[in-house]
Amino acid sequence: MGKTCTELFAGIDCTILGNADDEVNGIAYRSDRVQPGDAFFCVVGMTTDGHSFAQDAIDRGAKVLVVERKVYLADATDVTEIVVKDTRKAMAAAAANFYDHPSKDIALVGITGTNGKTTTTYLVEHIARVAGKRTGVIGTVGIRIGDEAEKSAHTTPESPDLQQLFARMRDARCDVVAMEVSSHALDLDRTWDAAFAVTAFSNLTQDHLDYHHTFEAYFEAKARLFSKDYPAKRVICIDDKWGKELLRRCSVAEDSVVTTGFDPSAQIHPVDVQYAPTHTTVTLDVRGSLHTFDYPLVGKFNVENVMCAFGIGLQLGFPAETIVEALEEAPQIPGRLERVSAPNTGGVSVFVDYAHTPDALEKALASIMALTPGRTVCVFGCGGDRDASKRPIMGKAALAADHAVVTSDNPRTEDPQAIIEDIVSGMSSGAGRFEVEADRRAAIARAIAQAKPGDSILIAGKGHEDYQLVGDQVLSFDDRIVAAEELARAFGDEPAGEDR
Repeated sequence: MGKTCTELFAGIDCTILGNADDEVNGIAYRSDRVQPGDAFFCVVGMTTDGHSFAQDAIDRGAKVLVVERKVYLADATDVTEIVVKDTRKAMAAAAANFYDHPSKDIALVGITGTNGKTTTTYLVEHIARVAGKRTGVIGTVGIRIGDEAEKSAHTTPESPDLQQLFARMRDARCDVVAMEVSSHALDLDRTWDAAFAVTAFSNLTQDHLDYHHTFEAYFEAKARLFSKDYPAKRVICIDDKWGKELLRRCSVAEDSVVTTGFDPSAQIHPVDVQYAPTHTTVTLDVRGSLHTFDYPLVGKFNVENVMCAFGIGLQLGFPAETIVEALEEAPQIPGRLERVSAPNTGGVSVFVDYAHTPDALEKALASIMALTPGRTVCVFGCGGDRDASKRPIMGKAALAADHAVVTSDNPRTEDPQAIIEDIVSGMSSGAGRFEVEADRRAAIARAIAQAKPGDSILIAGKGHEDYQLVGDQVLSFDDRIVAAEELARAFGDEPAGEDR
């Protein structure tokens, strides 16, 4: 499935130094993964410069180097060099060429925003399946092609990996693919030259400021998905000022837009919502038509996700009745307010949620507290080597619970105790209402030991993850499994009410 340099770089502004008829068998951006016959892209990163690895790539069999400046290597006289302005953007465009622009053959849905991306992709996938379509999903939880699931390293893969995924989905005859699009991916051009049918925006709250530095820069990265670079139909939640600004820009561009939100001016908004411990009953005004239905997800933030998915379904051309039918049997989203199952819970409800931003934690706690007759206990931490400025804000958000247990999350290369101290610095107003237990299993056990019938426990931050990152180790740790084990330890492993 090789391409000549001429074919690979068609439409890309470049200078070819060498044989334009050289055939490329693959695309590589890490020299240690180069295969013979590959084109190696010397990507300039934040900490490393791919040009430094050009010789290693050649030694491993690269026959084409893609560079931003000519690399003079004495033993590389037979290697073709292709000079471009931006190797990262050129790599994305070349990858699309290499796989024959597979995203054009599927209805690709890109969903961005701080919170709600994963849930919305799963809801869109389910709606499309009920509509009779073959589907794919790309995101934080993993990748699905039809019924086959696999793990992913990034929320949005690097461009060659992403285009290869699109090609696999095209070849598997997927009709609709729902994809989470992160701000990092947009800023780093991982999605460049992808053809979207619909792009959707959920919300913008504090996250990733270690990378973007300001809210404005964070927003502008997200906003790229709604610019002329990515023409598509749009779905925009207008409940915050960022969504309203996106609506303004898309209206000026005369894009097709469906607005969603609790804001009554949104084209899809709730007229009535009834929350229950196991489901939600909602009446949605959808462009003037009322639809009342139950769906098996809880919490106000899931109303937002349901409205966004409804809007995407409409933009994909599905009838409202089909969308309602699908939402009434919406799937449990892994690690998103997922109730822990155990033979005997002692009357305690335990939920695991991926909430790792202040806004997501506040919303998850509010949802659980509204459904809890007793006390609510929150077990949470913050990740290391990530936005440290949100840690005290997370601590303050956790004080919405009756009691909080501050613990370790994924400390990575940071000292877990230092992360905890950052969190606790925002909890001064909650003296006596929180405790610290750095060991995550012990923290979960501590929360369960304190709980009484009618109480709820939220274990936040890791959600679907089945690991903990400590230093350079990847340790096996799944909040759902650990919580079930600790429930069994506390209340026994026989169903409640049976003789023991």
